[in-house]
Amino acid sequence: MALSAGAHLGPYEILSLLGSGGMGEVYKARDTRLDRTVAIKILPEGLAADPQFRDRFEREARTLIHAHRFLAANAFNVLRVQRPTIT
Repeated sequence: MALSAGAHLGPYEILSLLGSGGMGEVYKARDTRLDRTVAIKILPEGLAADPQFRDRFEREARTLIHAHRFLAANAFNVLRVQRPTIT
């Protein structure tokens, strides 16, 4: 599912596609609440529908959040949205 520049996903405005592969798509986006640039990963529908994979993905995100001071990348939010909320 490709998102276009200007689309909104919750408080995030999509700016551009950074890359895609078997694990999903990664977009450059702007957090409109805090006016900062972020990266958003969108899981493929098949993986997003798998409760075990979703749990693993969320565990990895929480690990990244807690380890942020040691890493170059940070996770700030794990957001579950239904596809129709993407505008």
